[in-house]
Amino acid sequence: MKNLPKPLLVAATLTAVILTALITYGLNSGGVKKSDIDIAVNQAKYLYQMKRSQNEDLSNGPCISNALMPDWVADIAHSPREAKDNLPENQCPAYLEGRARHFVELDLEGNLIRAK
Repeated sequence: MKNLPKPLLVAATLTAVILTALITYGLNSGGVKKSDIDIAVNQAKYLYQMKRSQNEDLSNGPCISNALMPDWVADIAHSPREAKDNLPENQCPAYLEGRARHFVELDLEGNLIRAK
């Protein structure tokens, strides 16, 4: 096998690095970053604890924040899910109206059900 000239080797290496960077960026920029999900979940759990310490009744599975973070809401639901969890009055209006695209759903004990 013949050795490649140094400029060609450098160009090939740079091309590989740039392509890898572009592919990585493309795969990671389309959805929600894991760090955003982690922050939203932590915020929702903190808010849940505040509501519990104020003795708020969360038994119907209410929306606890219509603006948890930009584009995020926080909702309480039963696990397993009950019919009352699907009632509009127990869901976050910002999510139902499309003003928020992401949500954190916690159970009645403050445990994560799902975040999306």
